[in-house]
Amino acid sequence: MTFGKDFSGPGSVNKSLSPDSRAVRQVLRNRHLVAFWDFSEVEGCAKRDKSQNGFILQEYGNTPLPVVDEGPVSGRSVRLDGASYFSIPYRQSGKLNVKTNEVTVIAWIKWSGEQTGFVAGMWNEYQDGGKRQYGLFVSLPHYNGKNQVCGHISQSGKATPPFPYSIDYSASQQEVPPGEWCCVAFSYDGAYIRSYLDGVCIPRAPELILHTKGFEGYPDGLVQSKNPYYFPDGIGDNGSDFTIGAVSLKNGMGNFFIGCIGGVAVYDKALPADEIAKISRLFNLSGQ
Repeated sequence: MTFGKDFSGPGSVNKSLSPDSRAVRQVLRNRHLVAFWDFSEVEGCAKRDKSQNGFILQEYGNTPLPVVDEGPVSGRSVRLDGASYFSIPYRQSGKLNVKTNEVTVIAWIKWSGEQTGFVAGMWNEYQDGGKRQYGLFVSLPHYNGKNQVCGHISQSGKATPPFPYSIDYSASQQEVPPGEWCCVAFSYDGAYIRSYLDGVCIPRAPELILHTKGFEGYPDGLVQSKNPYYFPDGIGDNGSDFTIGAVSLKNGMGNFFIGCIGGVAVYDKALPADEIAKISRLFNLSGQ
């Protein structure tokens, strides 16, 4: 087991596939794009984002992370085993640490369905009481997000008073299908968080949120809509690393994503619904 490798040294040739260049160009054309990883590189080569920013992911855990010959974006994807992840340190996060108070994260995944999985973002739940900023998750069951696409935003970086955890996330009406390629996404426009599955955001009616009864001010529990989720507080600059595949918890890294990730795109803008739908349809979700 090795840790913290970016595999970008001498002799590390980027032998990537030729993805659908027309579709990739459409992703890269958006002026609000911050980073776009298509994971087209072979195992052991640096995973560099295709935008002009060129962010390089460092691999942690059981490295090098295996690359498999399937995926809707480039024909390849990285397989995460529940013990490995990618990271970019906070001090190197640059434009990933969005300062626009808006964000969109889109990813092409094949989730195992086994557990909560962090896909991508800047989310640290433990250090200094929490350095949460923004994050795309699959399945956050504690507050009505089981098996759904969840978009998490935090201004303070800490838990949401009076509750023990951060409650501020949207959750899609649709469930993420285990073992199938799909496109998961969320956007935040400074007021509302919206979750999308395969480019579709379905509103949810107000509902009683699990695990909220009996807290100060909420004797009968909290009732709210999970999609879109109202959160006017904004995104904090709280010092979190950017990660793909896991987040920092009290006992170390956790919320490991198990499955394949074939692409991740981050924007410093809340893309409109029609644009997210368009991007989600650019690539063939058969994964071939």
